[in-house]
Amino acid sequence: MRAGISALVAAYVLSQFYRAFLAVMAPVLKTDLGIGAEDLAAASGLWFLTFAAAQIPVGSALDRIGPRRTAAVLFGLCAGGGALVFAAASSAWQIQLAMALIGVGCSPVLMATYYIFARTYAPAIFGTLAGAVIGIGNLGNIAGSLPLAWAVESFGWRETLVALAAVSLVIAGLVAVLARDPERVAGQARGSVLDLLRMPAIWPILAMMSVAYMPPAALRGLWAGPYYADVFGADTARIGQVTLAMGLAMVAGNFAYGPLDRLFHSRKRVILTGNLICAGGFLALWAMPAAGGWVTPGLMVLIGLTGATFAVIVAHGRAFFPPHLVGRGVTLINLFGMGSVGISQMITGRLHAAVAPVPPEAPYQALFLFYALVMLAGCAVYLLAQDRTD
Repeated sequence: MRAGISALVAAYVLSQFYRAFLAVMAPVLKTDLGIGAEDLAAASGLWFLTFAAAQIPVGSALDRIGPRRTAAVLFGLCAGGGALVFAAASSAWQIQLAMALIGVGCSPVLMATYYIFARTYAPAIFGTLAGAVIGIGNLGNIAGSLPLAWAVESFGWRETLVALAAVSLVIAGLVAVLARDPERVAGQARGSVLDLLRMPAIWPILAMMSVAYMPPAALRGLWAGPYYADVFGADTARIGQVTLAMGLAMVAGNFAYGPLDRLFHSRKRVILTGNLICAGGFLALWAMPAAGGWVTPGLMVLIGLTGATFAVIVAHGRAFFPPHLVGRGVTLINLFGMGSVGISQMITGRLHAAVAPVPPEAPYQALFLFYALVMLAGCAVYLLAQDRTD
């Protein structure tokens, strides 16, 4: 079981890489293919939208056929194949197609791991295990910063994507060989997502998930690159340094949040406090968009650290799910988290294009205010949530 979980975590490291690497790739894609920020926003949005759309069938597959085959087949065919499409791309629509394929490929790996945790380990430690997986997975986030910038400059971006495709196929093979499906439970075939949606306790949690992961993921995965390039004239290496710092903060945040529900005997208070601080970080960026120096990267680190509540929100929702619907339950929460990122990337791409870049930070001020307001709205709905710990 440990070897199989290790293989799934390795796949999740790549999943985190794929969702975040466009921020560093932005300058070279603009130079080589003429692809601008709006096209990259659409590509990033498609990754999250296809990822989210896959959650319903993935959840059913986890409950019905198990995590091993679900994760291995999708990750190998779609993530590996999508990376090859990206490597051969010569236009914006091909980049977008590649990101859509990669999104489908990455869609089952984290939820397959969570499914095994929920069905194998004590409920009280689910949040800690879930946070640890995301913390380790964020090594991919880190790899998609300064190390990626070095690889692109040393070997070329097409060659780098071919290598990533090969690594994806190898990891998919390891999942197929090493992962083990938990024993099935009575009533496994009964029930559906509709049964989960009939639970009133789930809706405030879904609302919180819709706005909690989206702002830090969008900033780290896409807008950090164009923001630093347009406002501060940063090159690929400098963007890599800033996104590395934010990625490290996201790693630390996920490890820190994991045990806090047991420390404070509350998931709701932990989630609410973290997201309010994160929204404050975006408001500070809105108020001081051209501060530079240590202020701007410091605020981005604060956002990465405090916005890492994803795993605790999943743990909060999982506490309400019956055993035979765990797969569909965790993927339902994931759908709202990832789908909101995809939708927001489409919205913010148009918002960025609609605001005149005079001064150059003006479009990014609009983005920062948008993220702050949606987070505050989600926190207001989440006040209605029923707290529950294991």
